Amino acid sequence: MQPMSTPLMPAAFLGHGSPMNALERNRYTDAWRAFGASVPRPRAILVVSAHWYVPVLAVTAMPWPRTIHDFFGFPRELFELQYSAPGLPELAGEVAELAKPDRVGADVDGWGLDHGAWSVLVHAFPAADVPVVQLSLDLRRPPGWHFELGARLAKLRERGVLVVGSGNVVHNLRALDWNSPDGAYDWTRRFGEHARKIMLERPHDAPSLVAHLDFRMAAPTPDHFLPLLYLAGMAAAAGRPAEVLVDGYAYGSLSMTAYTLGVHCPETAGGRGAAPIGTRLPPEDANI
Repeated sequence: MQPMSTPLMPAAFLGHGSPMNALERNRYTDAWRAFGASVPRPRAILVVSAHWYVPVLAVTAMPWPRTIHDFFGFPRELFELQYSAPGLPELAGEVAELAKPDRVGADVDGWGLDHGAWSVLVHAFPAADVPVVQLSLDLRRPPGWHFELGARLAKLRERGVLVVGSGNVVHNLRALDWNSPDGAYDWTRRFGEHARKIMLERPHDAPSLVAHLDFRMAAPTPDHFLPLLYLAGMAAAAGRPAEVLVDGYAYGSLSMTAYTLGVHCPETAGGRGAAPIGTRLPPEDANI
């Protein structure tokens, strides 16, 4: 039983979109701010980001993770942004214990906080005073494995750890429609709405999303989709569905929808849509 002084932490999946959202105020970033203001103060935040997609399972274990500007062609202002949150090396051991029998490597000097982490945390926790740790996405593993790992990591919620997945349910950079900043293709909506139904009604079925007819278009590479499965696994472990924090689409082939578990957030005003893509390079070369 968890101590009375440690409330059960919520969890979330945030659709991060372009890193330019770090510099913008719009209805998505306002929703991230509302989420951060609604959760109890975490002991630490564990981020599962689409942008640490590597052939190994690892967790950051340094006391001061660096801010990684892992993109190209964006304005100087974005490269100058620093998110100077501390790390929490002891959390690496807790993650490794819960992940057994899978082995988790402790990364003490290789990674840090990539833009999948800090572009949302700069809004949700702008003071950067909560320790942040990142967990890699092991690209060798199938979707069901990621879902199951999310379920195993659910115990971190009892220890004051806020788990945040960061990606996009639909993320196809080669199909972007520059003339439709708030629009979506038919296949984008079909997949996004099916994912929503799964997350809100039966999150234990989330791994089945890879069998959807539109999955190959929605996630031509799985990196931005997989963080959703960590929240789905936690929701399944809790025996309760996720809730929508904010929903919407951008540039035809991006879903900006975010989901939460175990927290009620006030609704935010309409406001502007997602930030412009913001890079002078083709998006698929900019590492959005």
